[in-house]
Amino acid sequence: MLLTIPLAWLQLVKQKLRFIVALAGIAFVSVLMFMQIGFQDALYASATQVHHNLQGDLFLISAQYKSLTSNQSFPRSRLYQILAFPGVESVDPLYLQFAKLKNPINGRKYPIYVIGFNPVNPILNLPEIQKDFSLLKIPDQVFFDRSSRPEFGPIAEYFQKNQPLSLEIFSYLGLIGYKVKICGLFSLGPSFGVDGNLIVSSSTFMRIFKERSADDIDIGLIHLKSDANIQEIIKKLSEQLPKDVLVMTRQEFIEFEKSYWTLRTPIGFVFNLMVIMSFVVGVIVVYQILYSNISSHLVEFATLKAMGFQNQYLLNVVFKQAMILAILGYVPGFAISTILYDVAKGATKLPVLMDISKMILVLISVIFMCLISGFFSTTKLRRVNPADIF
Repeated sequence: MLLTIPLAWLQLVKQKLRFIVALAGIAFVSVLMFMQIGFQDALYASATQVHHNLQGDLFLISAQYKSLTSNQSFPRSRLYQILAFPGVESVDPLYLQFAKLKNPINGRKYPIYVIGFNPVNPILNLPEIQKDFSLLKIPDQVFFDRSSRPEFGPIAEYFQKNQPLSLEIFSYLGLIGYKVKICGLFSLGPSFGVDGNLIVSSSTFMRIFKERSADDIDIGLIHLKSDANIQEIIKKLSEQLPKDVLVMTRQEFIEFEKSYWTLRTPIGFVFNLMVIMSFVVGVIVVYQILYSNISSHLVEFATLKAMGFQNQYLLNVVFKQAMILAILGYVPGFAISTILYDVAKGATKLPVLMDISKMILVLISVIFMCLISGFFSTTKLRRVNPADIF
């Protein structure tokens, strides 16, 4: 066992340039996997950030609901029906719709996501909103997402300098803009379907979207009493409410949104495919590296075999080479990916974040990838006959 580790290492570093190129190839594959997984996680995190910040025990949505960025409303009367169920303390309606916000500097219009609610209770778990949500009671005052993409203009910067701007917002069906005033900032961030966010009162929401009715709710937030049994209430609501609505827990609501982006959109398919392709490319790259190394040292392996060393010993050498390449190639790949994550986060405003789960997942994937390559590359070694070599 002690001899195999130096032999595996010495064979790899005998040709230093080839060894460096091999590590660079594995590092490149590691970066590919990190970036694909990073953007995939950013897709899910950004698509469900509203779900995570809504204050409610249960959530009511339309049976036609697809995703947060698609309008599927249900009658407000469903919320009144829910109030009659034992264990339900209160309900809150939430209104959601895209509008076009006019950049106050260049006059261009960009899509922005508008979130409306009755400012009696702060139904969003955002510190800035909870602190000053009563400001929304003043007509035509809104909160602007400071983490929105830059095309909306320096709105947050002007507000922080006590130079608030009067903004003009347009519904998609309207030709005449509606003027609103920024009264505060919050941080939510964009997603793959949303460039920026505004939070408004339900009355301001209806003035912006004149074609909407206050009786059309996008999401209902259900607050339960402290002693309520959540599963029993879900069962009763699901059985007794009309089938045009669905009742979900927060986690079910989040998973429902993730499944939409994973299974029903091209971008979810592309990310899954690219992760698989990165793994396959890695297997091919490492296979070529190990196969080339075995071929160049075939005489040495044949000599060891002629001396009485069994195939298992020789295969262990190759597998240890695969492990060395995996670990040493992973380190620079991780370092480069950490830098690229920061660059991607700054450029896209998406939550592209490095965490321990990604580190472990990619490390295991790289090791597994190298071991698979090692297995396929040893075919020639297992069949080698010292008599044929000499």
